[in-house]
Parts: sequence; C-alpha cells; structure tokens
Amino acid sequence: MYKGCIFDLDGTLADTLQSLAYCTNLALEAVGLKPNPVYMYKKFAGDGAKVMIQRSLAAAGDLELKLFEKASEIHKKTYEKFSMYKVKPFDGIDELLEQLKNKGVKIAVLTNKPHKRAVDVVLSLFGENCFDVILGQSEAFERKPSPEGAFIISDKFGFKPSECVYLGDTNTDMKTGKAAGMFTVGVTWGFRDKQELVDNNADYIIDKPLELLSLFDI
Repeated sequence: MYKGCIFDLDGTLADTLQSLAYCTNLALEAVGLKPNPVYMYKKFAGDGAKVMIQRSLAAAGDLELKLFEKASEIHKKTYEKFSMYKVKPFDGIDELLEQLKNKGVKIAVLTNKPHKRAVDVVLSLFGENCFDVILGQSEAFERKPSPEGAFIISDKFGFKPSECVYLGDTNTDMKTGKAAGMFTVGVTWGFRDKQELVDNNADYIIDKPLELLSLFDI
C-alpha cells in the first residue's frame, strides 16, 4: 500500500538535542544571557531555527526579542561548527532504514533544520547513498507544518501523497503529514510526549523504530 516514507530529522531519526541546546546556549551567552537547561530545547525545537532562537531568548529573559538579530547571527556560526555535537541516530534507526531500502521503499528526510545543515547531519550519520531525498528549510517553500515540502518529495518519488507515510515526533510533524494527505506516524522516542501526538491525530503511534515495518508488509 505504502511506497514511500518521509522522516523528520531532529527527535525522529537522530538525537540532536545536545547539539541544539549547546549551539543556542552559546549564542545566548554571547549576548549576555544565561543558558537554558538542555531539556527545555525539547519544546523549543521543531519549528525551525528562527523560532527556536525566539523561544530560547524569551525563556532566558529577552521577552521582547531585542537581541534576536545578534543572537541569530552568532547561532548560525556556532551551528556551522557544532552541528554534530553529540549527535547520534536513535537505537534501531539504522536497521529500520536498511530494511526499508531492501524492500524497495523510497525514503526521504523533511526537516525545518536549515537545508545545508540538514544535509551535513544526514550524510554524516547515514552516508550519501541512504536517503533518496533530503529536504531542509529554505526560501524555496514554506516550512512545516505547510505540506509544501512533503508534496515536493512525493513528486520526486513519483508517488501520490496517499502512498506515503510521514514519520515524526511533534505536533508540527503530525500537522504536516495530515495537510499533505499522508499516513502519519508519531514516534514516542523523540522530543515530545505521546499525548501531543494523540492530540494532533496521529494515525499510528510507535515506541520503537522497527514497529514501522508492519506498515510495509515486511
């Protein structure tokens, strides 16, 4: 039934929490603010770098975001340098991707992480020949939860959106998949809790990566 699978990156394929927190906290400290606890970035992340920086600034006391431009410029430089800081795939992801590819399923990454950084992270973790498409945030299309990126990928696959599964860990991901007319799968090992996935109408919720294989008759 399903021929393609689109993955979110942060909190779905890879545990990037430490890198997101580290780079953003460096920017906060550079503009004179105290760093936020790492766990808070589970809520800050998911809607792109701009929104993450805004949320982190507000939490650190800059409620009017007066330091946003300066912090953003610093963050861009720190993230270029430390985008792989303590980043690793979640347990079971490598095996999942291998089995999907062996079955002939097309796989892609769609993330609100800036495109160049997304490519860097994905290639560093999974190599050049793993994913059929990698699509990060750019000015070419609206960021998630807009379905534009998902449609671009399904077009590249040559599949109808209804023939694709969209996998993610946040409300943004569930909204993206729903808006694209794809089958949405929420994962509980990421940055948000199960209730957020339920509240945003995930079609299916899994606790371990290999549970996804049941959708592809493997």
